[in-house]
Amino acid sequence: MSHSGTLSPLEARASSALGGDARVPGDKSISHRALILGALAVGETRITGLLEGEDVINTAKAMGALGARVARGDDGSWTVRGVGVAGFAEPAAPLDFGNSGTGCRLVMGAVAGCPITATFDGDASLRKRPMRRILDPLELMGARAIAAAEGGRLPLTLRGARDPLPIVYRSPVASAQIKSAVLLAGLSAPGVTTVIEPEASRDHTEIMLAHFGADIVSTPEGAHGRRIALTGQPELHGAPVVVPADPSSAAFPLVAALVVEGSDILLTDVMTNPLRTGLFTTLREMGAQIEESHGRRDTGEPMANLRVRASRLRGVEVPAERAPSMIDEYLVLAVAAAFAEGTTTMRGLTELRVKESDRLAATADMLRVNGVRVEISGDDLIVEGRGHVPGGGVVATHMDHRIAMSALVMGLAADAAVRIDDSRFIATSFPDFVPMMRRLGADIG
Repeated sequence: MSHSGTLSPLEARASSALGGDARVPGDKSISHRALILGALAVGETRITGLLEGEDVINTAKAMGALGARVARGDDGSWTVRGVGVAGFAEPAAPLDFGNSGTGCRLVMGAVAGCPITATFDGDASLRKRPMRRILDPLELMGARAIAAAEGGRLPLTLRGARDPLPIVYRSPVASAQIKSAVLLAGLSAPGVTTVIEPEASRDHTEIMLAHFGADIVSTPEGAHGRRIALTGQPELHGAPVVVPADPSSAAFPLVAALVVEGSDILLTDVMTNPLRTGLFTTLREMGAQIEESHGRRDTGEPMANLRVRASRLRGVEVPAERAPSMIDEYLVLAVAAAFAEGTTTMRGLTELRVKESDRLAATADMLRVNGVRVEISGDDLIVEGRGHVPGGGVVATHMDHRIAMSALVMGLAADAAVRIDDSRFIATSFPDFVPMMRRLGADIG
């Protein structure tokens, strides 16, 4: 599948102060959902600010293969002419999602509510990731996995439900992917489909479903959970979508500015949805200077400009209940923790074990090979910060874009250069990462 070929190593070296302003790519979560819901709507959806990384482009190709008309305009906007709820056509070839677990799992949910059969596949990394957690609720709704690799992994052939059933599903973990897959399948079912979460995960699917005209209600459940109820068989209507800048991508230049002495940068239009800003909260607790300005909303999502200045950081304890709001940012938080003074303990990181790689182990390895003291205790990551990082290591990226970018950020302030074994996977989420960081003053090459 994708990404075969020669490795592309890259090195980051100690840099002078970073400065200037930048807009990181559009949010990946919003981009996937805009394409999928645009394809399930009646009429045309115009999307501006779409992330044009490989993960999202693969979702766009999948929507085309399922019968929607997807096109990029000369002005950089995208249009999707949808087929309506349950209107997907059977694809002529397997749907290749490359490295994208989000695209694959959400489209599984959308296909599960249609009377078609589709094969899902991806690269070597995606083929290792568990899909059973998605298949379990979809099979309760009437879909069937008629072929799959061992353990319910890709390549996987899914037969959608001819008559989808609404269910009440209590998710075993706080996962926006599980929740979203069930809700997308529930669009085709009569009655109300309900998902109950033990802890609230990112709510972009609920916000965007409402934006496209669905009847969806979210209410508190227990101390930290949510109950989301969707009325099935709506007629979704095409709607304009403005994609804010991705806070998960903003995390990399943001942490770089905090740890490179003298830095002062401005990141524009960054999404500030509270279910996505756990990293910002944690860094502020560590002493980070992060100021918000020009706060506003578009397509239901809040966004703001962030001014970030170099800061003296201190170790903190990060509670497990914060994990859903920053699950993709722990890698670069670990880099910040390595430059902090004192111990940072990050609790409850079970979900990091089932990402593009075992990110918990990979993060510890990334730090150790660069002279940082780190320990894994159960599902907790404990980093001993000493105010500086020796560096000098070569980091194995494991086909994971966030490991690659986190390691390069570390190298910008480490005592010795940090090298990664392969930079190709950065393109899955942040194609302009290296050029943008160079424009801000980073020494990467």
